[in-house]
Amino acid sequence: MATTLSDLSVPIFVQMLTSLSGLLDKAAAFAEAKKVDPKVLLDSRLAPDMFALARQVQLATDFAKGPCSRLVGIDPPKYPDVETSISELKERIAKTISFVTGLDKAVIDAAADKDVTITVAGQPMTFKGKAYLAHMALPNFYFHVTMAYAILRENGLDIGKRDYVGKVPA
Repeated sequence: MATTLSDLSVPIFVQMLTSLSGLLDKAAAFAEAKKVDPKVLLDSRLAPDMFALARQVQLATDFAKGPCSRLVGIDPPKYPDVETSISELKERIAKTISFVTGLDKAVIDAAADKDVTITVAGQPMTFKGKAYLAHMALPNFYFHVTMAYAILRENGLDIGKRDYVGKVPA
């Protein structure tokens, strides 16, 4: 059986967003145990020119819902970037998981050779659906999830690869 675009998108987004939500649970527990304002974690960044944790989570959700939307030929839902708490970020993640799991997998699969045009740095870029997912969407998604993990690790959370990868489907 051939691997499809829906195999390479929805379950991966769900797995990693679920693990990201778990990382946020650990961040909340860490903040409570260490008597640290959770906002300190949400505002933390690895370097001055990088996005803070809250923005990394927002972008991870954007790079899940956006590509799936484009593959099925609809505009991505717009989530205002207004989350200021761990619980609000977890709600955004849950909303994204619900959205991507509700899309028609057959339509995603049919988009392998469909043109997908996005704007990057003010310039339109057109990809075939398969190339868009493999070379633009997934790398960006993983980047932002990884940066969120790294920010939490840098702040002293006792987390590791299992926390990052989460539950791997059999």
